[in-house]
Formats: sequence, structure tokens, C-alpha cells
Amino acid sequence: MEVLARARALLDAYDEELRRDLPDGIDLFDSHTHLGNDIDGMQGRPEELLGLFDRYGISAGFVFCLDEHDREPAFRAANDRTLAHAHEAGGRLVPFVRLDLAGPEPIGEAERCIDLGARGIKLHPRAQKFMLTDELLAPVFALAEARNVPILIHGGRGLPPIADDLARLVERYPDGQLIVAHAGIADMAGLAGHLGGKAGVFFDTSVWSPLDLLDLYRLVAPEQVVYASDYPYGSQPSSLLLTLRTAKLAGYSDEQLRALFAGNARRILAGEAALEPTRPVGDDSFAQPLTFARIHQYLSMATPMLWTRQPDTIGVLGLALNATEERNGHRTETEQIRELLLAARDLWRAMPDLDDDAEVIQTGRAAFRLIHVADILAVTAGT
Repeated sequence: MEVLARARALLDAYDEELRRDLPDGIDLFDSHTHLGNDIDGMQGRPEELLGLFDRYGISAGFVFCLDEHDREPAFRAANDRTLAHAHEAGGRLVPFVRLDLAGPEPIGEAERCIDLGARGIKLHPRAQKFMLTDELLAPVFALAEARNVPILIHGGRGLPPIADDLARLVERYPDGQLIVAHAGIADMAGLAGHLGGKAGVFFDTSVWSPLDLLDLYRLVAPEQVVYASDYPYGSQPSSLLLTLRTAKLAGYSDEQLRALFAGNARRILAGEAALEPTRPVGDDSFAQPLTFARIHQYLSMATPMLWTRQPDTIGVLGLALNATEERNGHRTETEQIRELLLAARDLWRAMPDLDDDAEVIQTGRAAFRLIHVADILAVTAGT
């Protein structure tokens, strides 16, 4: 499809922008990736993930399975596949064991996988339907502390407030290390209030909105932030662009960027003591030209419609395109955004005429990626 080829070419152009804006010789480490086949239809393939690592210069990353169809009992089969993928990748994929607290012997499964080479534990309270008050969480944290492996826990959408209960676990097991995924947006104020400034607690950058990261940076120290894509839900180049442009807008130095993109995660991987957090970076207010604020507003409205494969009956993409025509002294940025949105509009319009479900998914994801990059540019214009 010609429009799909044009979309890919547009996205490819931002690879060069990344190379230009990243500090010279920077190491990149992805702290949140998945492999497998999720019950929601999402797929993470090792050859695709490693291909992205090669293309974008990502040296390694933490990896764990998705919410697999054969997750019972205890994610055992899926965890074994993760360990096998990591072994075949020769150290570039660092395996975590995924646990189901409601399954049989989660502690036994964690110990089995750690003995086989797993370097961390993944917990997903929304997908596995447990609360942070679950009595089985304490032995998981105790095991992670004893074996000197980190816990990465879902902190994104679909959760009640979790900060109070998570903070109690951190206080009870002070020598453990914890990564709160998705910048902790499910309870960011509470999590940052309890755990900001706490050595050994980290927040990963795998979110959609640039505003979430700008808020995170002003609440927690650079020593507490790790780069993450959330592959296959997150994609490139948008994931790297999102983290880089927001961090620069917040005022991160090159040294702090190096820590965010790899240094902090590599200390976790090495089992080293976490650095003592310094002061957060960034302001508690954010100002931008109204043109870009309008574009961000309309693209935020468009995104859930694309996720659920709805047509743009409201016309929000047209409203965003209209905003790019404003004469506001930022013509270079608005032209970039307009080009991305025109391609996204054409893809979105083509979706109802596609008969093959796989092609619909591919086209929708390409449209989403274009809109996401456009939104990143709109929020961070001028960095």
C-alpha cells in the first residue's frame, strides 16, 4: 500500500534526528520489553526486538513474557521461552521471571527461574488481578532482596491508588530494588511523594504522553529514572524521541541523559547499590504556544479512537491539521507535524476498506505511530 510506504518513510526520517540529538557515544538500555503472544492479540518477536536494538543502537534490555495464552500454571512455559530467547540473544536480552500470585507456588517459580538465569521479577497487578495488599507480595519482595534482583511492577492504567501499600513494602525490604513501570501514572503523586528521593526505587519512561514525563522529572531525581519502550506496545522512533525531547526540555544535562538512558539500569543489572538521589530536574509549570496546545489536545482525543479502531467521526484529526495552519512563528515545527498528520489521516481513512484483519492492525499501528510522533513534536517544540 502506497500510503503505508509513505508513512514508514516519514518515520524513518526521525532516526537521523535522534542520532543528531543524542549525546555522542551514549549507551542505550531498554528497561521494559516483552516477548510472546498476549491474550489481547499483541505479539513481541525476538527477531523484531533485536532488529530494533540494532537499528537504534540499543545495547541491551530487560525482557519478560506477555500475558500469555498458556500462562497457567504459574507462567512456567512462558518464562522458559523468555529464558531461551535471552540465551539465544547472547546477553542482549536480560530475562525477568513473570509471576502470578494466584497461581501455584509463585515463590517456587521465581526461585526456579532465578536459578536458571533470570535477573529480575515482573509483577502485573492489573493483568493478574491482585491487590498490593496481597499477603504473597511480602515473600516476593523478601526473595528479591535476598537474591539481589530487582522487581519491575506495572504502575500504569487500570489500577487503584497503590502508593501507600507499595511504600510499606519498600520500607520493609530496604535493600531491594524496585522499578515502577509507566512512570507510575496510576498514582504518580502518591508514588513520588512516598518514593521520590528513595535510593533503589526507579520509575521507567514507558508512557504515551510527554506531559507525564515532564511531571515525573520534576518529582523524582534523575538517579531514579530509567529509559523504557514497553515493546511491542511502545515503538520506535517515538519511544526514544519522547524520552529524549522531554528530558532535554526539563533541563537534563548530558551526564544525566547518560544515566537515564543506560547508567541507572546498568547499575541495577550489576547488582550495585543505587546512587543517592539528588534533586529533581524541571519546573512545576509548562508554557507553550497555544497552537501546539491545541494540537496536543486534538491528538489526545484521536489516540483512543485509533486504539479501538473507530473511524474519526468527530473529525479531531482535521482540527489538529487546521491548527497547523496558524501563523505563529513556528512554521518549521508545524509543517513537520502537518506532514505526519496528513499521512496518518490517509491511513485512518483507508482502514474501513481493508478486508484482512492483519492489514487493519498494521495500518492502524502505523497511523498511531505517526500521531504519537506528531504529538511529541507538538509538546516539545523548541527543544
